[in-house]
Amino acid sequence: MQHPPIDSSTLSSRRRVLAVSGGIGGAKLALGLYRILQPDELIVVVNTGDDFEHLGLHVSPDVDTLMYTLAGINNPETGWGRANETWTFMSALATLGGDTWFRLGDGDLATNLERTQRLQRGESLTGITEDFRRRLGISAALLPMSDDPVHTMVETREGVLAFQHYFVKASCIPEVTGFRFDGADTARPNPQLMDALSRLDLEALVICPSNPFISVDPVLALPGVRAALVNSPIPVIGVSPIIGGQAVKGPTAKIMRELGLPTTAAAVAEYYGELLDGFVLDNQDAASSDVIKTPTCATHIQMDTLEDRERLAREVLAFAAELNSAGPESGANQRFSSDAATSR
Repeated sequence: MQHPPIDSSTLSSRRRVLAVSGGIGGAKLALGLYRILQPDELIVVVNTGDDFEHLGLHVSPDVDTLMYTLAGINNPETGWGRANETWTFMSALATLGGDTWFRLGDGDLATNLERTQRLQRGESLTGITEDFRRRLGISAALLPMSDDPVHTMVETREGVLAFQHYFVKASCIPEVTGFRFDGADTARPNPQLMDALSRLDLEALVICPSNPFISVDPVLALPGVRAALVNSPIPVIGVSPIIGGQAVKGPTAKIMRELGLPTTAAAVAEYYGELLDGFVLDNQDAASSDVIKTPTCATHIQMDTLEDRERLAREVLAFAAELNSAGPESGANQRFSSDAATSR
């Protein structure tokens, strides 16, 4: 992937970063970026292929996970939902024989109820999310990937399942044979996303360690988004969701095996292909750098603590700065040190 270099002398003042994220795994790195950047310097584009209607409500799981995480009110034990949640509604619903396979806590229920009412009044998902993030004190921009409906459908040996049916109700047990994103071909990408991709003050675009198939691909399936990333002059950095053959979070490794892909960081890099200018992988997988067709940076990518999130965010941005400094002539298979992050 050959992108025109950005003048590295301007990097110190060009700190705006665009991140693409799904839910729990991506939110960890998004939080790290949020904490090391200045207010208003982070833009997070969030997958909405997981959105669905449940109990008459419009539920946006990944949007809410990012929102709660950046606001510091997420549930640290589950990774999803709100901290100190109560479950009176779900208990009462179960008593009445209601549908309880998808759990909505009382505080989370308020978010979904307010979102649904405002959508029904004609407001956009982007506008509602903007208002929510402002009320929760979040300075980063949170952009749903589209205001138009896109539905991730999971093709399995048991038939085609809506994503939440596969992910929650069926606990990811059915064997996956493929995916499709209903509505993506006619959905309009968020205009603010397309505007961000054309900005001259972007330092980097980071593909967070989310599931490539169910969290990142829905974004890339929107008309014009993949081409915009490929043609963007800013470095596109992917962060591996695989460490030592295991998924950092969720069913990524299981899905890769069922699709006939090696469960390796290198296979993730190959899957993204020409989108990437650089790829961040774990030290455990550093030996595979030789087969990855893009410059790599090996470091510790497991994010167990808040300090881990901040450190990895610094290293990712330092890697982007190194790539800008090296320029496109640096070539593939070039390894970069994570030590440069200490200078940021």
